[in-house]
Amino acid sequence: MNDQLFSVADQVVIVSGGSRGIGRAIAKGFADRRARVVITGRDESSLSSAADAIAGGRGNVTPIVCDVAKSDDIERLVTKVINDFGYIDTLVNVAGVNRRKPALEVSEDDYDFILDINLKGAFMLSQAVGRQMVERGSGCQINIASLNTDRPLKDVLPYAMSKAGIAHMTRGLALEWGPSGVRVNGIAPGFILTDLTEKLWSDEKMQAWGKANTPQRRLGIPEDMVGAAIFLASPAASFMTGQTLYVDGGYTAGWSWPIPEGGGQR
Repeated sequence: MNDQLFSVADQVVIVSGGSRGIGRAIAKGFADRRARVVITGRDESSLSSAADAIAGGRGNVTPIVCDVAKSDDIERLVTKVINDFGYIDTLVNVAGVNRRKPALEVSEDDYDFILDINLKGAFMLSQAVGRQMVERGSGCQINIASLNTDRPLKDVLPYAMSKAGIAHMTRGLALEWGPSGVRVNGIAPGFILTDLTEKLWSDEKMQAWGKANTPQRRLGIPEDMVGAAIFLASPAASFMTGQTLYVDGGYTAGWSWPIPEGGGQR
């Protein structure tokens, strides 16, 4: 049966931060399902090689250099995609950065670097793409949130602030653009093994803690985000907007505590 309920074939999809990690996995997920994918990033060389690898010879992945912290880059990106493809079906806002340090040690440069990319950049890209979607009367946007959207982890406060903002942005844009046929949702990944977090999770104590507090007893991988992204961009999610899906192995389901086996009955 050729069920179109979860189909994203022939969609034009932009994935910011699509050259590595979660962005790359999501871009490949769309490309594998015959979408026409545009990936963006700040480094031309790594972006081009990622596009070739993701496409796997199909020729349906286009790399475009774009630093989302620069509004001129965003405008050039959207203009080129519209000129080349005519429209944009789905935007996936993945581009993000972090600098782990205590709040008292966060410099103005640290703060601006994180917020300019993670929140301001995501908003400006959503806005630029949203203009096209609202005018067309259809579209889907997916914002990558975080466990920090739910509550902040220690020593990543600017990052946590940016991801809390992403959740409000998701709801606010869904509210404003819903009447125009544009849906906006989010995905909040759990603890994911990527090249950016490899050093952190290579620590045995950290890895044991992460697994112990995740009901599925494992850390996630970027590919774990693909199903949620495809669902949100497909007709299956046509009546869903303003929501953030936690794809976290159950981490936010509740607190794990060292109660004795059997519930600690007297």
